[in-house]
Amino acid sequence: MTGPRSRPSSSPDCYLGIDLGTSGVRAVAIDPEGQLLEETAVALAPPERHAGGISEQDPELWWQGVVEVLDALSRRLGDWTPRALAVDGTSSTLLLSRRDGTPLSPGLMYDDSRARRELALIEGLAPPQSPVHSPSSSLAKLLHLSREVHEPGCLALHQADWILGRLGGRFGLSDEHNCLKLGYDPVARAWPSWMEALPLPDGCLPEVHPPGRLLGRLSDLAARLTGLPGCTRLVSGTTDSNAATLATGIGRVGEAVTSLGSTLVLKILSERPVFAPQYGVYSHRLGERWLVGGASNSGGAVLANHFSPAQMEQLTRRLDPRRPSGLDYYPLRRPGERFPLNDPDLPPCLEPRPADELQFFQGLLEGIARIEQRGYALLHELGAPSPHRVVSIGGGADNEPWRRIRQRLLGVPVSRAGQQQAACGSALLALTACQ
Repeated sequence: MTGPRSRPSSSPDCYLGIDLGTSGVRAVAIDPEGQLLEETAVALAPPERHAGGISEQDPELWWQGVVEVLDALSRRLGDWTPRALAVDGTSSTLLLSRRDGTPLSPGLMYDDSRARRELALIEGLAPPQSPVHSPSSSLAKLLHLSREVHEPGCLALHQADWILGRLGGRFGLSDEHNCLKLGYDPVARAWPSWMEALPLPDGCLPEVHPPGRLLGRLSDLAARLTGLPGCTRLVSGTTDSNAATLATGIGRVGEAVTSLGSTLVLKILSERPVFAPQYGVYSHRLGERWLVGGASNSGGAVLANHFSPAQMEQLTRRLDPRRPSGLDYYPLRRPGERFPLNDPDLPPCLEPRPADELQFFQGLLEGIARIEQRGYALLHELGAPSPHRVVSIGGGADNEPWRRIRQRLLGVPVSRAGQQQAACGSALLALTACQ
């Protein structure tokens, strides 16, 4: 590792974003116009997953990855001077630490669902519209950890919170997006009074800030380890999925982002929040507007169950979106759906299966597109605007015939995002904070 390197005072500014994923850490630098300058990434050992819903990772691995990518990025920036930095992390990944940041627990990952005992306590206190009603919520994890860790003065920190603390030498700060599933009320912008009845460690809840707020500067130690200048400002971040949405550049009410990954995730900018937990619909605050979203169990994972990547690429070249398949599928890998239908026993509908593989493949794509159409219709019924433009991210965003199928069903322009890296969304938060 190297120490901070001096740069000419006249050198141009740049802005950094760090994305903490389950399998790796990525860092990017953007210029004042938001254009990508440099990027680096390192792999992480996967979380340890065991029976009983256990999924955890050593937080020190996150820090090692962050130091490595920032040191590499700093070496490649030349005369560009990093002015600010923001971090995003996986939603609901939580640990307990001492006030100085020393971990008192492993990081319980976003998909850790061991805290089933704590759910009954939460359900007896939390309002039904709160997004904490899940054993994988941050709040359920905190209650579970507080039963196992008996140390006064501990802090509950999300993945992004802890890394921000390591970078600045000050722990106990968080953002409104990461804290949503910890119980934070984004409408009142406060911790709700019902949480006072929970058996939480005194003073463990973080100080919450809106995403994109200046919170301090890089510590001397972090500057030495990463090679970044000590004047680099630290900015409150967000979750990884929200960062990927921000990276697309949407900014007007009614602009929407569809993520075509393993699952189908819809998000739309709204003037008002929507909370409908029965459908898994929640809202993240973005200034005075809201990012309203829901996720279907359908998506690319269903396609991967039936076709290899090479087969899908070959079939895509033969698709004719002007000629519907005539099939009416509801593609799911296994029974159960929450959005846009709330039916835990909903069976997959993949019949009849034609002998023609191309027709079957197109039928699956059309089925997922109809779920997308129904999802935006439901969000509108619940109080969000109808989309006037949809931007696509995820692996499926590159499928041009599928884009045309979706555009026909949605009746609005559908395009592929020019940028969808979560790290770029975090870098944009850093840029915005300095404007």
